[in-house]
Amino acid sequence: MGTQGPAIVGLEDISAMAGVSVPAVSQWRTKRGSDFPAPLPGYETLAFEKREVEAWLKKKNKSFKPLNLEATLWAAADKMRGHMDAAEYKHVVLGLVFLKYISDAFEARRRELLELEKTEGADPEDPDEYRAEHVFWVPPDARWERLQAAAKQPEIGALIDAAMEAIEHENPSLKGVLPKDYARPVLDKRRLGELIDLISGIGLGGRENHARDLLGRVYEYFLGQFAGKEGKKAGEFYTPRHIVRLLVEMIEPYKGRVYDPCCGSSGMFVQSEEFIRAHGGHLGDISVFGQESNPTTWRLAKMNLAIRGIEANLGDRAADAFHGDLHPDLKADFILANPPFNMSDWGGDRLRDDVRWRYGVPPVSNANFAWMQHMIRHLSPTGMMGLVLANGSMSSNTSGEGEIRKSIVEADLVDCMVALPGQLFYGTQIPACLWFIARDKSGKPTRGGSRLRDRRGELVFIDGRKLGNMVSRTQKELSDQDIRRIADTYHAWRGEGGEYADVPGFSKSATIEEVRQHGHVLTPGRYVGAENGEDDDEPFDGKMARLLHALRKQQVEGQQLDEAIEAGLAGIGYVR
Repeated sequence: MGTQGPAIVGLEDISAMAGVSVPAVSQWRTKRGSDFPAPLPGYETLAFEKREVEAWLKKKNKSFKPLNLEATLWAAADKMRGHMDAAEYKHVVLGLVFLKYISDAFEARRRELLELEKTEGADPEDPDEYRAEHVFWVPPDARWERLQAAAKQPEIGALIDAAMEAIEHENPSLKGVLPKDYARPVLDKRRLGELIDLISGIGLGGRENHARDLLGRVYEYFLGQFAGKEGKKAGEFYTPRHIVRLLVEMIEPYKGRVYDPCCGSSGMFVQSEEFIRAHGGHLGDISVFGQESNPTTWRLAKMNLAIRGIEANLGDRAADAFHGDLHPDLKADFILANPPFNMSDWGGDRLRDDVRWRYGVPPVSNANFAWMQHMIRHLSPTGMMGLVLANGSMSSNTSGEGEIRKSIVEADLVDCMVALPGQLFYGTQIPACLWFIARDKSGKPTRGGSRLRDRRGELVFIDGRKLGNMVSRTQKELSDQDIRRIADTYHAWRGEGGEYADVPGFSKSATIEEVRQHGHVLTPGRYVGAENGEDDDEPFDGKMARLLHALRKQQVEGQQLDEAIEAGLAGIGYVR
C-alpha cells in the first residue's frame, strides 16, 4: 500500500513515534548545529517528510515505532488543513473518504459484472445489479477516477459537489447525507487536490475487501482525531473507542435489536459489529436502531454505517429523542448510549406528564434520569443496557434525583455500577461512570447469550478509577487489559464462567439492603473498601522503632542543614 507524494508528519506525530514530548522534538530541531530534517514548504504548521525523519532517528540511534497507516494518513491530511477550523475540515475530509469508499465498492462490483457479462449476460451499467448486492450505484461523472484525474483543476470543488449530488439522486437512502460545499471560495482548491491524491492511495496494492475495510478504519480513526482537535464540541459526535469497547464487551450484543437514542457518529454500532465478528457471528445477527438530534452529526453517522456495510434505521431525519421519538414502539434487546452529561436545555418543562417517567419526573435542569428512563422504557423483557453518565447521577439528591435513583434501585434494575478514571473524554473533565441496567435478573439469558445466575436483589460495584494510562498530556485511555479486567469481573459475577470473589478496593457484590443503608447512593468507592496493602511480615513494634529512629536522624540532619545555611548567609553579610 502506498500514498501518492511523500508521507508527512508533524511535531506531535514525531513525538508519538519516538515516545518523547513535543518540546523534546523541538529541541532536537532547534539545537545549535542540528541536522534535523528541514520542514516542508507550503504548510501552515511545521510539516516534515516522514521518511527523512525516520532516517534521522535511525542515524541518531533513537528508538521509534512507525506510525500505522491511519496515523500516517491523518498526519498528512491534518497538515493540509491550514487555518481551517477542525469542525469544518472534518466534513471536507470525511466526505471524500466516504466517496472513495463507495467508488471502490462500485468498481469491485463492476469488475465482477464484467466477468459475468461474458458468461451470464450481466449488464455492468444496470444500477439494479449493484443495488441487489447492497452496493451504491455511482454515475460515470461521480466516479473517483474522474475526480482524481481532475484533482489539479481549479474547478475540482464544483466537480466534487456535482458528484455528491449525482450519487444522492441515484441512491435515495443517501439523500441529504453527503456534504456538498466543496466549491466554496474559502476552501483552498490546491490543498483539496492534494487531499484527493492522498485518499486515492488508500488500499492500493491490497485486496478489494481489505481496501474497503481499511477505509472504514480510516474514517473512524479520523473521527477520533477530529474529536481531539475540537475539544468540548467533540462529545456531541464521538465517544472514545475504548469506552465503547468496554460497554460492548460488558453487555455482549450477540443477536437482536441494538438501540442508541443519541447515537452521535454511530461508534456504538460499529463496535457492536466488530464484537459480533470477533465472536464468530454475522452482521445480520443484529438490527440497528438509532437517533441523533444534530443534523450534521446524523449525516456523519449515516456515512459511518454505510462505509461499514451496516444497515441501520436512524430515521429519515435528525430528531430529538425526547420530543420526537422515531422508534416509539421499539423494544430493544441491547441499548448502548453516551448521552450529553448533565444536559440542561432538553425541554423538560414541556414533558412533565410524560409516560416515560415511571420512576419519577426528572428535573428540568438535568436530563440524566430522563435519558435513563427513556431507555428503560425501550428495553425488551430480557433487555440489557449500558450507558455513560456523569458521576453526579450516582449520588445527587437535588431536584428529586435521589428519589428517582431509589425507585430504579428498588425496582431491582441496576445490575452493575462502574466508576471510571478521569480524563477519558474529549473536552470535559467531568468524572463519569457506567450504569448497567438489566430488565430481568432471574437468570434468563439476554438475546443470543447463555443462561446466567439468579441475581435478584443483588448488584456489583466496580471501582476503575485507578485504571487507564495517559496517552497525551490531557488524555487517558483504558488498555485492553483494563477492559478485560472490568468485563471479566462482571461476567464472572453474573455467572458466565469463572469464580467471582470480591476484591478490596476494586469490586464488591452487594445486596439492595446494603444500598438502602447507604441511602441509595451508588458510588462504588463506598462499597469496595480499601485496597489490601502488602504484608511485609515486619512486627509492628519493630517497624515503629525503626521508623522513629529514621525520623530522629532526619530531624538532626535537618537542623545541621539549617545551621549551615545560616552560616553561609552570615558569611555574605545577611544576619538575622
